[in-house]
Amino acid sequence: MAKSVAGAAFLIASRPRLLYSLPSISSALSSTLPRTSPIPSTSPSPSLVPFPLFSSKTQWRCFRIPTLCSQSPGPFSGFFATLRGFRKLRRRPAVKKQPPQEKQVELKVNICIEEQMPDDPEILSIAEMLRLNVPMAMKIALDGLKDSEYKTRDTSINDVGKYEKIEISLLLCNDNFISKLNKEWRGEDCATDVLSMPQHIPELDIPILMLGDIIISVETAARKAEARGQILIDEIRMLMIHGLLHLLGFDDEISDEAEAEMEKEEELVLKSLGWKGKGLIKSARDVNVRQIQAGRSDGNAINETERAGSLRFYKPKFRYIFCNMDGTLLNSRSQISTENAEALREAISRGVNIVFATGKTRPAVISALKVVSLVGKGGVVSEVSPGIFLQGSLVYGRQGGEIFRRSLGQNICREAFLYSLEHEVPLIAFSQDRCLTLFEHPLVDSLHLDYHEPKAEVMPSVEHLLATADIQKLVFLDTVEGISSTLRPYFIKATEGWAGIVQAQPGMLEIVPAGISKGTGVKMLLDHLGIPAKEIMAIGDGENDVEMLQLASLAVALENGSDQAKAVADVIGESNNEHGVAKAIYQYAF
Repeated sequence: MAKSVAGAAFLIASRPRLLYSLPSISSALSSTLPRTSPIPSTSPSPSLVPFPLFSSKTQWRCFRIPTLCSQSPGPFSGFFATLRGFRKLRRRPAVKKQPPQEKQVELKVNICIEEQMPDDPEILSIAEMLRLNVPMAMKIALDGLKDSEYKTRDTSINDVGKYEKIEISLLLCNDNFISKLNKEWRGEDCATDVLSMPQHIPELDIPILMLGDIIISVETAARKAEARGQILIDEIRMLMIHGLLHLLGFDDEISDEAEAEMEKEEELVLKSLGWKGKGLIKSARDVNVRQIQAGRSDGNAINETERAGSLRFYKPKFRYIFCNMDGTLLNSRSQISTENAEALREAISRGVNIVFATGKTRPAVISALKVVSLVGKGGVVSEVSPGIFLQGSLVYGRQGGEIFRRSLGQNICREAFLYSLEHEVPLIAFSQDRCLTLFEHPLVDSLHLDYHEPKAEVMPSVEHLLATADIQKLVFLDTVEGISSTLRPYFIKATEGWAGIVQAQPGMLEIVPAGISKGTGVKMLLDHLGIPAKEIMAIGDGENDVEMLQLASLAVALENGSDQAKAVADVIGESNNEHGVAKAIYQYAF
């Protein structure tokens, strides 16, 4: 329901009036809207005219409306008088009497879009429609003020014919923006659909009637429109009328009689204009009745599905999200949940680039995401997309072209495979898109069946394997106890200065080239793409994600992650089994 902030004009009279101008709407709809420097609006006397709520730190994109004046003797005659003719007949009998000559009144309307809103075509189209709708609604509503018989309306605005100009601003924003205003001015820390900020000061004898500001959350409006079964523009028109009537002295919160009078006026204005809807007060009451009948009391609650659908009303905070796979995007069964998949789709639809930084091969990532149709055109990974693979040993850039590769020395590989044969511990060599091993083993099969890696090729001997391909990574597969008590201590000492030891999964010990990590791979890719680190968000869970998390502007470590990853993260997200990636995107990426 709409809310009116009483006395706002007195509290904000010392703040500067700054709006952000744009080209005409028609040109804006066919091109990306530029961000311009603030241009102070002209006013006859800054010391006398009350200023709007928003300070110079608040950025609006503002569509300035051409001056609209009545062209015939009455202040609101012609087409608009015809629209409201039924109201005049209701209030007094029709008399064939020429109205007295009155001066023209200029209407000035500013339609604005808050800076953090995306350049969404539907929002721009609604702003264009409001450019015409707001002056129409103003003329209909103002026309009936003099003859109003309402008992509860504040009549400080009554005879508008004494003014030379009437000004009003309407701002379209998202839930975050309106929540801050609602908390600051009304003490309610939640989003609402519409706020009215009156600026009229009756004691000032000036030729300009500054009605104030109407602020509408398009995000909340979209949810309410869906609940009411109507389109978004109809919902916003209804909210605009409700906010306008608040500025004109109506207040549905002071008493039941006041609510009834404002409800009646809403319906009259809507009917006069031929717009759909019953008015906000009646519509809200009908929805509440339906919720009670359905046994629901959570009418204001926003679930994860609704939040996901709201991302379209937010500009992305980051151009890139770097995401780990195992233990992060994939759950404990090495599967990507529907919730995570939908979050990735929503992110890329809003212009965010998803890049994977993983210990996996590229074919393994493609295989895992193919199940949820996120591969290829319109997906997040393909043979021509950038990415960091094999713990940073292999990095692909633009068009999926290789920009970096580093392999292990043969002496390290030879020692590891000889150890594997002697102690019968499975060992797999990763060479770009291939996996090589010396003997079959159930744990080797699990790497293919459970972790989506290419099926390992069994080589006849160590020397034959080393001659077959360069090796970027080695992975021992053993029990958690065997790795922590035997393998890790042994190879930390054996590879010192020659290679690095990484443990991303409890039952796996990885040997990678010295000085290589996901962090170095991300840094290399950012340099290649010309992207500053401040424009990236990273999500991970393991000790092998630490350098990547440290590099990102916002680092999210999931609840199931290692202590090392959590120690360097900015925030701790929910676990990989609770769709932690999806929730991090919804909460932090927009």
